[in-house]
Amino acid sequence: MLNFIYLIPGLPFAGFIVLSLIGRRFSKATVALVGAGTVGMSALLSVLMAIGFVSHPTEGREFIQTLWTWMEVDGFSPAVSLFIDPLSLIMTLVITIVGFFIHLYSVEFMLDEEGYSRFFAYMNLFIGSMLTLVLADNLLLLYFGWEGVGLCSYLLIGFWYTDPANGKAARKAFIMTRIGDTAMALGLFLLFTNLGTLNIQALMQSAPKQWAPGASTAVLAAALLLGGAIGKSAQLPLQVWLPDAMAGPTPVSALIHAATMVTAGVYLIARTHVLFALAPVVQAAVAIIGAATLLIAGCSALAQRDIKRVLAYSTISQVGYMFLALGVGAWSAAIFHLVTHAFFKALLFLGAGVVILAQHHEHDMFKMGGLRKRLPLTFWAFLIGAASLSALPLITAGFYSKDLILWYAWSSPMGGKGLWAAGLLGAFITSIYAFRMVFITFFGEAKMDISSRPRARMVIPLVILAILSIIGGFMELPDTLGNLPLFSNFMRDVFPGESVKHAGAATELMLQFIASAASLAGVFIAYVLFIGRPRYAESLLRTPAGSALDRFWFSGWGFDRLYDILFVRPFIWLIQINRDDFIDLIYTGIAAINRVLHAVLSATQTGNIRWYAMGIAAGAVVFLGIVVFFH
Repeated sequence: MLNFIYLIPGLPFAGFIVLSLIGRRFSKATVALVGAGTVGMSALLSVLMAIGFVSHPTEGREFIQTLWTWMEVDGFSPAVSLFIDPLSLIMTLVITIVGFFIHLYSVEFMLDEEGYSRFFAYMNLFIGSMLTLVLADNLLLLYFGWEGVGLCSYLLIGFWYTDPANGKAARKAFIMTRIGDTAMALGLFLLFTNLGTLNIQALMQSAPKQWAPGASTAVLAAALLLGGAIGKSAQLPLQVWLPDAMAGPTPVSALIHAATMVTAGVYLIARTHVLFALAPVVQAAVAIIGAATLLIAGCSALAQRDIKRVLAYSTISQVGYMFLALGVGAWSAAIFHLVTHAFFKALLFLGAGVVILAQHHEHDMFKMGGLRKRLPLTFWAFLIGAASLSALPLITAGFYSKDLILWYAWSSPMGGKGLWAAGLLGAFITSIYAFRMVFITFFGEAKMDISSRPRARMVIPLVILAILSIIGGFMELPDTLGNLPLFSNFMRDVFPGESVKHAGAATELMLQFIASAASLAGVFIAYVLFIGRPRYAESLLRTPAGSALDRFWFSGWGFDRLYDILFVRPFIWLIQINRDDFIDLIYTGIAAINRVLHAVLSATQTGNIRWYAMGIAAGAVVFLGIVVFFH
C-alpha cells in the first residue's frame, strides 16, 4: 500500500485540475462528486496506508517514495520525494479525514452560492498543497506546499471577491504570512549553505555533528524557521490576519483553522525539532511566544460578538498551547493537541455554519438565542465541541491533550511554574469564552426565526466529529488515569528525546485537579454572567474600566492600529513623497514624446484627398531618392 503514497496528494490535485478546466460544464452534483470524492478517496488511502504501516512496519518505521528528480544544478538535486513516518502519517490522516468531512459539509453549505466549481477547485488545491507540505522529504518541496497553502488561503478567504472587505482580508492574510515566508526562505538558504542539503533527514543527522548547542548559525537558522512558523500559525506578532480571515465561507474557516494552514507552523517546528534543540534560546522563545499568544488571544475572544471571530481567536490561543508544548520539548504533546484540536475546532466551525445559515446569515451571537430546542442536534454537537475546547475533565479529548501540555510545562527541564501558570490561566479563560458562546447562542429567548435546517450532508460530519472530540483523547491516558500512552509511544521514533523532571504521581494528580477546577470554574462564571445573572456582565461593561478593556480586547489589543501607525501610514507617506521620482521621469518623458508625435501626425489628417495624394507622391520621391543614393 505504501507504493501508492503519491495518490494521496495526487487525487486532490487531479480534482483541482479537472474542476479548473471543465468544472463550469459540470452539474453541481458532478462538481460535488469530483471535489469531495477525490478527498474522500485520499482519506481512504490514508487509512489503508496507516493500517499497513502499523501492521507491517518498515525498517526504521519510515518509507521514502521518490517520484522524480525535480532539478539538478551544480550538485543540488532535490527530488520530488514523499516521506512517511509516524509524524507525517498522523498529519496525513488528520488532513484527509477532517478535510473530507469539511468537503462533505460544503456540498450542502455552498449549494446556493455562485462559483460552486471554483470553490471546490480551490479546496482541492488547498488539501493537495497541505499534503505535499507534510509528506515532503526535503525542505524545498515542503516550501512548495507551504506557498501553495498560502495561495489557497488568499483565494478562499477572498472567495466572495465582489465585496471589497473580503478582498482586503485576503490581501492582509497573504501579506502577513509572506513576512514569515520570507524569513523561512532565508532559513532554507542558510541551511543549504552550511549543511549542503535540504533533505530533512540528512539535515537532522548532520546538524548536531556540525553545530554545537547554542552555536550562532544554529540559532539563526532556527529563528528564521520560527519566523515562518509564526506567520503561518498566526502567533505573536503576526496573528492579526487570522480573525479577518473569517471573511471567507465557513467551511474555509474550518479547513484553515482545523486541518491545514495554521497547523503548518507547528508541523514545521516539530519536523525540524533537532534544529530547535540545538538553539535553546530560540526554543525558549517558542514557549514564551506560545504562552503570551494563548493569553492575549483568549482575552480577545471574550470580547467578540461575531461567533466566527470568537472561534478565530480561540484557534490562535489553542495553537499557542501547541507552541508552548514545542517550546518545552513536549513534541508529541504538541502534535497530540493538534489532532484533538482538529476534531473539536472543525466541529465548532461547522456547527457555527449551521447556526449562521439558520439565522439568515447572521454572525452576531447577541442577535441569536433560543436555538437549543430548535436545532437540538447542532446544539449537542456544538456543546461537545465547546466542552472539548474547554478541556472539561475526563470526558473530552481536549482535556487529555491540554492536560499533557500543562504537565510538561510544569515538569519539563525547559518548563517552569510561570509557563504552567500561563497555560492554566488560558484554560480558565477558554472555558469562559467557549460557554459564553454556547449560552448566548443556544439559550435565552429566540430573537429570529429559523430559515433553514441542516440535512444529512451537514449532519453526518457534525456527528462523527462530535464522537472524535470525545474519544480522541483516549489515545493518550496519563499515569494517574490508566497510563496508556499510545500516542507518545507511536511518536517515539520521531521524538526520542522527550523527558520530564521527576515530580511524582501525587503532584501530577494535584495539577490535574487544579486544571479541572479551573475549567469548571470558567463554565460556572460563564453561566452566572450570561444565564443566571446577566446584569452582572452588563454592569461590568458600563463601568469606564470595563468598557475600555472590552474595546481594547475587541480590537485584538490594538495590534492592527499599532501596525497601521508604525508601517502602513509611513509607507503611504513615503509613496506620496516619492510619487514623482526620477525613474518616473523616464516613463513620463516617453509618454510626452508620444503625445507630441500624436499631435504632429494628427495635424496631417485634414480630410483633403489632394494633400494625401501629394504626400504619397512626395514620400515615393524621397524613397526612390534614398534607394538611388545609397545604391
